[in-house]
Amino acid sequence: MFRIERSASFRIDEIFQYTLHRWGQHQAEVYINGLFETFEKIVSKQVLSYPVPAEFDVDGFYVKYKKHFVYWKYLENGEAGIVTVLHERMHHIKQFKSGET
Repeated sequence: MFRIERSASFRIDEIFQYTLHRWGQHQAEVYINGLFETFEKIVSKQVLSYPVPAEFDVDGFYVKYKKHFVYWKYLENGEAGIVTVLHERMHHIKQFKSGET
């Protein structure tokens, strides 16, 4: 099981809206469904995740899905918590340190 944190939910909505306006309903659904498949693969360990680098000062992992990085961590109950989803062009360290995740 996985849980989507509020910040990740906000980012997923942004990604959907951007893709919808840029490439249409079908492509937006395909991309978001792919993201959710990636979340499932995180849980089932079917995708290789990497530890977040020490300079982020965050305990967690990340995996890349197309043009986005999915950041996640283990929750107290053992579930995977999807913390945020950032576009590859975003300055990740700035995002984490400013609390904008």
